[in-house]
Amino acid sequence: MSEAPEAPSDPFLALVGSAGTVRPTPRRAEPRAPDGAGRLPRVAVVLAAGRSERLGKVTGGGSKALVRLGGLRLTERAVHNLLASGLERILVVVGADAGPVGAVVGRLAPGRVRAVYADGWRDGNGASLAAVEAAVAEEELFALLTADHVFSQGALDALLRAGEPAALVDQQPTGDAWVDGTRVRIEGGMTQAFGRHLEDPAIHCGASLLPREIFHYLRQAAAEGDHSLAGAVTRLAQVRPLRAVPIGNGAWWQDIDTPDDLRIAGRRLRRSLTRESDGPVSRLVNRPLSTRLSMALSPLGLAPDLVSMVAFLVGLAAAGLLAAGQGLLGGVLVQLTSMLDGVGGELAHLRLRASPRGALLDGILDRIGDAALIAGLAIWALYASSLGPEAILVLAVAATGGALLSTAARDRATALGVPPAQERRIGWLLGGRDGRLLLIAVAAVVSSPVAALLAVSATSLLTLVVRVAYLRRRA
Repeated sequence: MSEAPEAPSDPFLALVGSAGTVRPTPRRAEPRAPDGAGRLPRVAVVLAAGRSERLGKVTGGGSKALVRLGGLRLTERAVHNLLASGLERILVVVGADAGPVGAVVGRLAPGRVRAVYADGWRDGNGASLAAVEAAVAEEELFALLTADHVFSQGALDALLRAGEPAALVDQQPTGDAWVDGTRVRIEGGMTQAFGRHLEDPAIHCGASLLPREIFHYLRQAAAEGDHSLAGAVTRLAQVRPLRAVPIGNGAWWQDIDTPDDLRIAGRRLRRSLTRESDGPVSRLVNRPLSTRLSMALSPLGLAPDLVSMVAFLVGLAAAGLLAAGQGLLGGVLVQLTSMLDGVGGELAHLRLRASPRGALLDGILDRIGDAALIAGLAIWALYASSLGPEAILVLAVAATGGALLSTAARDRATALGVPPAQERRIGWLLGGRDGRLLLIAVAAVVSSPVAALLAVSATSLLTLVVRVAYLRRRA
């Protein structure tokens, strides 16, 4: 075993240190265990060492690993995505702007995430990967990502569970992506070669599952003057082909090399905030506004729970205005509540911080807010309509009960695996929260609190009946 090289004179080394040059003899590929598929690797490596000249207008000449997208730096986004997938340890290879990048890495899940300085990062991404050889020497497989490739949530799942050496590929890339991308030759579902000189249609998405033998081929390629990762992976594939894992339907990825790429990634990230099960009001009215607001707020680092609380307080203010008979302003605030209600979840999605605790808080606040709005309508109706108190009480109870039961049935349907497409169709009945708040807002603006109570009662109960009937047929 050779000795570790002398540490370079870089103040960053006090934070991350320099990797040794442990070079285990490459082992013959062993047969994969029958149950290997589905098991996650323990370790992932994120390459964040390079400097991008084409992104200079954004980075100011610094590392693009520090560029922000949706409130997170590219390095943070890559690491959080891998941690959310269940990996135990993440190694981030740094080089350009090692100090600032390392400081960011040091704040991410201490004990599970650490930075490794690549002394030869200027030579290419192959030389950057070589810096972690000692750290992954005991791993049969490890995941590899480049920090400037952004993925939608879940896009990496099939790759990470491949259970054998594999590469994530896009078999139908856009023209621009193909021109700039690393092309992949695929035969029989296995990769045979990587490189920009190829004419094959598929391209590499910047994520792989590699065996430890890759370091032997990194040295072999470097000895021939090729310090690229593609050169080493091609040499590996000639001996041990990597399975080509197509990026899934509905998933997306983006390689960020230019300001235009960054804008495209931002648009894709914003559009991903729309849920498949969104009702028509959320999809056509709320999301176009809320997703843009979420993207604007994301750099501020606001806690999603704080935004949920603000939406709740706006709802309480709207309920008070309705009770006072201020239909126009109250109706506007009701619809504002509906829009803000989506911002909290969107911020959690953008910053990869969604949690059951946050969803529980949001659900509780929504139910209290709905009850307050219906109470406000009932109080308004008491002195603004000709109906007696008993009739208004019945309508208020029906509206509240219908809203609660409709929501409970939706949650149960989700737990039972009802497809989002079916929920979208049911959403046209306007019994979901987005439809319910729109009905209240419209009725309030035209000063019809009784109409609002009737509409909420009818749509909520109809939605409940339709959803229960669907679940019975499905059972």
